[in-house]
Amino acid sequence: MRATQVRPTGAERTFGEDEIIVTKTDLRGILTYANDVFLRISALTEDEAIGQPHSLIRHPDMPRAVFKLLWDTLKERKELFAYVVNLAADGAHYWVLAHVTPSFDARGEVVGYHSNRRKPEPAAISAAGELYRKVRDEESRQSSSPAGLDAGWRMLQQTLTDRAQTYEEFVWELTNGGRS
Repeated sequence: MRATQVRPTGAERTFGEDEIIVTKTDLRGILTYANDVFLRISALTEDEAIGQPHSLIRHPDMPRAVFKLLWDTLKERKELFAYVVNLAADGAHYWVLAHVTPSFDARGEVVGYHSNRRKPEPAAISAAGELYRKVRDEESRQSSSPAGLDAGWRMLQQTLTDRAQTYEEFVWELTNGGRS
């Protein structure tokens, strides 16, 4: 784990459209595999990454309500596509379009999680960032962490209801440049 809290520098890092960030975790979200693209973009060595919680790269601008959605979806043994901003070990941030899936053994039991991440379009980053700012601001207005998560979750769900969309539909609308 990081010895000190990494502070965002505001520097943005990107990766190639032909590159894919890949990680695998166990059931608790502990990294068991990280490809070279992940290591380069996150500014971590393999020794610094493997065995650590995937939340090691969590950016403070990411609303907790989106991670609740992620974990709730995975617990249902379903996949999720999500826009995520991550924090590298050197304080740079990078946006990804993440595809997170449960990993199953031969008996059909979930044994961990696998995530592929691609470079998102700038317009998708802008739209996701706008929604995430509103949800995060709602989370931070609350007096406790649990109340913040509940308030952020309600705001995320209400925003999607107002748009007559699921989160997945929101992601695909952004991914398709506004074309459904």
